[in-house]
Amino acid sequence: MLFDTHCHLDVAAFDADREEVFARAQAAGVTHFLNPAYDLDSSRRAVALAGQHTEVYAAVGVHPNDLAALESDGLAQLRMLATQPKVVAIGEVGLDYYWNTFSHERQQAAFEQQLALAQELDLSVIVHCRDAYDDTLDILERFPAGRVLLHSFAGNGGHAERALARGYSLGISGPVTFKKADTLREIVRDAPLERLLLETDAPYLAPHPRRGQRNEPGLLTLTAQKVAEIRALPMDELAQATSANAYRFFGLTL
Repeated sequence: MLFDTHCHLDVAAFDADREEVFARAQAAGVTHFLNPAYDLDSSRRAVALAGQHTEVYAAVGVHPNDLAALESDGLAQLRMLATQPKVVAIGEVGLDYYWNTFSHERQQAAFEQQLALAQELDLSVIVHCRDAYDDTLDILERFPAGRVLLHSFAGNGGHAERALARGYSLGISGPVTFKKADTLREIVRDAPLERLLLETDAPYLAPHPRRGQRNEPGLLTLTAQKVAEIRALPMDELAQATSANAYRFFGLTL
């Protein structure tokens, strides 16, 4: 049993074969899914998809590249969506200094607003961070340590140590299988097993040897196999541990 803790199954890339994608995932042993959002429309779609599939859970939030969604009454709409059934997290939210679609100051303010919402509603947080780990960790440290997942972790060893010291979890996705990802593999090897969650980020970040193709939850097995190899664990033990981590992180009952 594997839990894909980050897959965008609501997006148009899956409109033609979404049910087949679910079937392939189930056949591969991927049995549970967390569908995060990036704006208000995707938050609504995530909530709807979770309502249609018992094995799907939702996160709602506004991505740092989509902050126009928070204008006017956007935060109030997000609060309402966050109280819907099967919403277990706020996300994905955070900072993106690679694209710089919005100023750093605006990104930071929106991140803090959504962290405060998660704290108010006692929800986990799924954090997007690209080229902004120092500022992301600085902001997170101003909030109580709790259920924070650094999605598709790509920081350095120092960032990992700082995050793990605060009790955060690391999302491990397809790049752990890439040829040059030695630093990430070292982090995966040394981190406490209970802090590792597996994810695809489908339809993005397909693992080797499917890199560059559309990703989907059924390919989580390739990432899991690599992590099991790094940790010198049997695949079933790795799957059981990371799935239990996901249930615990999102406050679900096994």
